[in-house]
Amino acid sequence: MSGVGTVRTASCSCGKVSISLEGEPVRISVCHCLACQRRTGSVFGTQARFPLSAVQRIDGAPRTYRRIADSGTALDFHFCPDCGSTVWYEVADQPDLVAVPVGAFADPEFPGPRVSVYESRRHGWVRDPDGPGVTHHD
Repeated sequence: MSGVGTVRTASCSCGKVSISLEGEPVRISVCHCLACQRRTGSVFGTQARFPLSAVQRIDGAPRTYRRIADSGTALDFHFCPDCGSTVWYEVADQPDLVAVPVGAFADPEFPGPRVSVYESRRHGWVRDPDGPGVTHHD
């Protein structure tokens, strides 16, 4: 894993919107909720949460979509108006954090998830990460 001072940049598919963050994520997780499945076009979403203070730079002119989660919490997704890729999002009940889809970093060396949520909605053929320190939640 990279150290403090490392700056990572996540961007949309066409490169017109990006966010740069310094340091390490405080949480990396897999979400199997149906909304993440729809948002990603995949069978789960994987995201890394960083302290809001880690944001070093935002480039481009993203649009924002607000969705209310199953929990009732508002989520604001910031995405590229041209290619539609979600680049980051904010969760209303966690105002000091910013979440970035791990795939937006396009970094095969990015650390793996340690938390898996909404497992009751997981596709039967999907295998979640296991090992010491990985937590699982329905």
